[in-house]
Amino acid sequence: MSVTYWAQYAWLPHVNGPVVEQDVLIATGTGGKISKVTPDSGPCPPGAVRLEGLLLPGQANAHSHAFHRALRGNVQVGSGTFWTWRDTMYRFATALDPDSYLALATAVYAEMALAGITAVGEFHYLHHAPGGARYDDPNAMGEALIEAAGRAGIRITLLDTCYLSSGFGAEPTKPQRRFSDGDADAWAERAAALRPREHARIGAAIHSVRAVPAEQLGTVAHWASMRKAPLHVHLSEQTAENDACLTAHGVTPTRLLADHGALGPRTSAVHATHLTEEDIKLLTDSSTTICMCPTTERDLADGIGPARQLASAGCPVTLGSDSHAVIDPFEEARALELDERLRTRTRGHWTANLLLRAGTEDGHASLGWPEAGRIEAGSLADFTVIALDSVRTAGPPSRLGAEIAVFAASAADVRHLVVGGRHVVKDGVHQLVPDVPGALHSSIAALSC
Repeated sequence: MSVTYWAQYAWLPHVNGPVVEQDVLIATGTGGKISKVTPDSGPCPPGAVRLEGLLLPGQANAHSHAFHRALRGNVQVGSGTFWTWRDTMYRFATALDPDSYLALATAVYAEMALAGITAVGEFHYLHHAPGGARYDDPNAMGEALIEAAGRAGIRITLLDTCYLSSGFGAEPTKPQRRFSDGDADAWAERAAALRPREHARIGAAIHSVRAVPAEQLGTVAHWASMRKAPLHVHLSEQTAENDACLTAHGVTPTRLLADHGALGPRTSAVHATHLTEEDIKLLTDSSTTICMCPTTERDLADGIGPARQLASAGCPVTLGSDSHAVIDPFEEARALELDERLRTRTRGHWTANLLLRAGTEDGHASLGWPEAGRIEAGSLADFTVIALDSVRTAGPPSRLGAEIAVFAASAADVRHLVVGGRHVVKDGVHQLVPDVPGALHSSIAALSC
């Protein structure tokens, strides 16, 4: 179905860098793509859908664990470490089955839609039943996630994750048994049965170098390479991982991945918090993407990674909400700059345009959706609109729309979301999941953890 939208303001690509234009007509058509973009079109014409505010490309959430949303609040009680946080996470992981995961993920992805997210990279390792027994459909949990994204009206890249060990060859612990396929060949066989859909694409993930034995890293990398699929990996999130890798292999996690062919332009290294100078050179020389998750990294006290150094050397940078301490792509974007200010005690490391690109064009590319993330003819008609008249955004001139979006707006300012030309969020209300808070409450309460 062809729909024409009229945007009061829109952040559009330009030869000298993105600019905010006004009175922008966006025609959508075949395949849910944009057929024409016309700035300075005059008043909204009859028949066009009026969108007040600032129109942006849809946000790409490049790193998600949907079930972690159930931890919100629980893991903020008291103190503890990353490792005590992980114990709480395992309790919730044990409680899920395909039906309860479908309900929870549908609500979580609907929350993402309300926050302006049109595509999610789901780093999925919750494969089997508790104890490790396979469901009748070995991909029942992954299929639940794909179905959930469809019900919530957003796109998904299911990053099916190889997770075999509790640490450098050690057997999985009891909670981890449902993550494991036994070895990487069995993982590859199961993952090969997953099929893309109009709203869903399939990628691969190495959970971490501690969770996949070194001699099996290449199997996962080869699987992704043969399919030209995204490959994601948790990298050096904790110094304990680096220390254990050095003890086991005599090299850093980054070097281990490089030695087994797991770095490259289709690879995203998630977190990359604690790197050596050699690590940084390996990542930049291979054009590996860096996925930063600032709200999770600060919630878990991981540290501040060298994102600016990596970006300056040529690595694309993307953003994810990871554990969903909050789901707010604008908060993730500004945190990248503000955390760097705290670390260096200087300002101005990232422009608003660069931060928006990280959350849109580069994020979609890292998930295998290179045709998304830009408002131009031929791109997918995936966009979001934020209010410019809220208590957070009112006041600045519209030409500063990018700065308003990154440094002032929040998920609460999202008014509209369009995916493939379809209006998914309208006037702040999800059109497919009418009561998102209720869906979150009921699906989390059902886990009884």
